[in-house]
Amino acid sequence: MPYEPPTHTVERSLRATTGARIIAGVDEVGRGAWAGPVTVCAAVTGLRRPPQGLTDSKLISPKRRTELAAELEKWVTSHALGHASPEEIDELGMTAALRLAAVRALDALPVRPDAVILDGKHDYLGTPWRVRTVIKGDQSCVAVAAASVIAKVRRDTMMAELGLESGAYERFAFAANAGYPSPVHKAALEELGPTPYHRLSWAYLDAMPRWRHLKKIRISVEAAALESGGQLGFDF
Repeated sequence: MPYEPPTHTVERSLRATTGARIIAGVDEVGRGAWAGPVTVCAAVTGLRRPPQGLTDSKLISPKRRTELAAELEKWVTSHALGHASPEEIDELGMTAALRLAAVRALDALPVRPDAVILDGKHDYLGTPWRVRTVIKGDQSCVAVAAASVIAKVRRDTMMAELGLESGAYERFAFAANAGYPSPVHKAALEELGPTPYHRLSWAYLDAMPRWRHLKKIRISVEAAALESGGQLGFDF
């Protein structure tokens, strides 16, 4: 199915309405995985014509996606990646972990952007960043689409390399599933238990009695503050 190519419409709008000149497209990958980091790419593209076939990474075949990522890394004005580890996801929750990864990516750019185009409808960045959220921005905005492809390929490569030399995690088939749920992944988890790369606060452990004791319970900052102040539990 052909897709409409992404454009610079949002970038042009931001330039016209805010005076922004350096605009970064930001997209994430790994939000729904059971294992591995959540990875965010920030890409600055200017208003140049993008490589042929650029769109949301999920709509591109793995082979073409890898080729396109290599083209994009040379084509973009600048790009950087940020990661939040499984431990950070367990400790902070996904929204805060996403912000952490995004800030790491944006801070790693050679020049701080004047504005950010964020894929989706929820602004998980917030102040002090000037953010424009765009639903399906990875299909409609050039900079976000570029970030989408680069992030996907780089994270997939990271996951495929886990335990490659020793074969320690071969049964989990990370090269095929990138840490996302799959029958092979689930079967390995049930038999072998989670690896150091698994997120231990996630609900999949509830369905695995053998490993349920490893689940981490995350208490929100607000709840922790109440608890330490004696406002949770029983007061005899």
